[in-house]
Amino acid sequence: MRGEDEKQSAMFSYVRLEQRIPSDHPLRSIRWMTDRALERMSGKFDELYAATGRPSIAPERLIRGQLLQVLYSLRSERQLIEQLDYNLLFRWFVGLEMDDEVWDVTVFTKNRERLISGEVSQGLLASVLVQARENNLLSEEHFTVDGTLIQAWAGARSFAEKSDPPKPGAGSGYGGEVLLRDKVESKTDPEARLFKKATADKSVPSYQGHALMENRSGLVVGAEASQSATNAEREVALDLLDQVLVTAQPSNPEQQVTLGADTQYQDEKFIEALRQRAIAPHVSEYVKGNLGKNSLHEAERADPRRSISQRKRKLIERVFGWGKLDRPLRQVKLRGLKRVDWFFRLVIIAYDLVRMRRLIPFSA
Repeated sequence: MRGEDEKQSAMFSYVRLEQRIPSDHPLRSIRWMTDRALERMSGKFDELYAATGRPSIAPERLIRGQLLQVLYSLRSERQLIEQLDYNLLFRWFVGLEMDDEVWDVTVFTKNRERLISGEVSQGLLASVLVQARENNLLSEEHFTVDGTLIQAWAGARSFAEKSDPPKPGAGSGYGGEVLLRDKVESKTDPEARLFKKATADKSVPSYQGHALMENRSGLVVGAEASQSATNAEREVALDLLDQVLVTAQPSNPEQQVTLGADTQYQDEKFIEALRQRAIAPHVSEYVKGNLGKNSLHEAERADPRRSISQRKRKLIERVFGWGKLDRPLRQVKLRGLKRVDWFFRLVIIAYDLVRMRRLIPFSA
């Protein structure tokens, strides 16, 4: 019997929003892990907001919303708000009920600076990793580091000559060489620099994203964005190592920490800095051209763990590939280093949550 195409809509719904989300939906486990991480940060949020006055949009909801933007490749916060108005799955993940009014898109702009100044993304990454550590997913001895180019939200035509370029020897090139990116700056995003990672590539307005990955599960334990520069990858790598090793809990304190990296990190000063930190430099060496840059000792080359580190090193490329394939990290739509750093770390957090979803048992 053919059904009737009734036009009258129901006035009430007797199905809760929670019931509309399938029990095996991937977002359920991600929401569960995100909520646990945000609960640990409740005290931090209290410090960022005044004790009196009109209640603001809960920072937990704003963060869950921006994680959705990354996970579902939404091109802007305005599109995210549009989706929240009619997408029940998104409403449930953020924490809105079916009848709740969706906030204005400007709340992201107004609250982003507060969350950035409070280093919320750094705290959220650390809080997410607590769950990974509780489930024995993290290696505390073996790491990999790498960097990627993040195209800035600025056009090449927006660049003009600087009024105060750096002096000779103080540039961002090798050995302090003053390059074109040191002599010009963008009118729309002054902190973005013209840069290319390969000789054959075209220089584009960009930033650099850096990630430090542990080798057991391929989870990123440290992330930071910087201005584009030849030596930025090595300098930030050392900073990330210093931050992570302070909280690391090696299962065998007598075992030397290792760091895998590609030939971009084959630099005498960087290798020596690793030795000073008692870190085994499992850095790839040049096999033709630039042979003079190879700085490893024979004992370091013969380390049997070095081949393992080089195999594991390829896992970090998945991080950048995931973030750039069809997500906003391919060309970030925020301007300024602090905002790009904030968004880059959110992308890394989303990647860790997606990977942990497959590694941590969850039942709705």
